[in-house]
Amino acid sequence: MELQGKTAVITGGAVRVGKAITLALAEAGCHVFIHYGRSATPALETQQAAQAYGIRAEIYSADLNDATVVQSIIPAATAAFGHVDILINNAAIFPEEDSFTGTDLALWDELFYINLRAPFLLCQAFAAQRPSDRPGCIVNVLDARVRRPYPDHFAYRLTKSALWQMTEMLAHELAPHITVNGVALGAILPPPGKGQDYLDNLAQARVPLQRPGSAAIVAQNVLHLLRQDFLTGVILPIDGGEFL
Repeated sequence: MELQGKTAVITGGAVRVGKAITLALAEAGCHVFIHYGRSATPALETQQAAQAYGIRAEIYSADLNDATVVQSIIPAATAAFGHVDILINNAAIFPEEDSFTGTDLALWDELFYINLRAPFLLCQAFAAQRPSDRPGCIVNVLDARVRRPYPDHFAYRLTKSALWQMTEMLAHELAPHITVNGVALGAILPPPGKGQDYLDNLAQARVPLQRPGSAAIVAQNVLHLLRQDFLTGVILPIDGGEFL
């Protein structure tokens, strides 16, 4: 896909990895519809940074816990830009404590609503608005750790495992007009509350390349997937070999 002049919806597109993807798309000439939850100030800053590349950028606040609100995102983007060519399902929550015994129903619901149900509903709406004669692209942001079935972050792992499976299923379902791919992240950014030293030490101990990745590396790989018209059902592990 030629990205110049296309329109992309990026969930969680105002901060961290989402921001890097948003700005990489804008630099490539793609108009961006930046979803955010509560990060209003970062969303405005990301919008302004994207507009500096000479493209249109709109921001849109939506609570991904609310199915009705989620279903408003693609129609709002379509109303703003006329059509949506690209969907990046990036938004997710990663709780600090999410053990099998420590996961209550409220946390379970929140994780599944945001990490899995929201991408499902967005993919449905995205596919419904695409004309059959116009190609479209979906990229889901996954987690490389789910390749190893450890019990830490129990419900979170289940949501990301299901999204991984959904990515491959939709690659079949939405072909030949829409490609569906994913990026599976490893040590990319320190978790909230941790500094770069934490990530560097983790990479030294666990990553064969002995260094962490970066949000910019993720964005480069997302753009690579978007530009390929003969890749679908592909999930790129961006983990420095950590989960081989």
